[in-house]
Amino acid sequence: MSREIPPATPEINRLRAAAALIPIIEAGLAASRFTAERAALMASFCEWTTQKPYDDPEAIRLAERVRHGLQRIKLPMAAS
Repeated sequence: MSREIPPATPEINRLRAAAALIPIIEAGLAASRFTAERAALMASFCEWTTQKPYDDPEAIRLAERVRHGLQRIKLPMAAS
């Protein structure tokens, strides 16, 4: 049985993009491909997507995922 995909909204799309960006930032910092400034700019987009309170369960789940990812990347960024 196929699972119904919820309709995409601009908010969901931004959160999905931010959630996908977290591992890219982590890998870029680990491989020294990103400067701390570039990683901080990318992280600021991710943080911006989580600022709005959401009612949709999918949006809430994605926002939490992004927040946890941001916590993980703040340590390497602070060390840079």
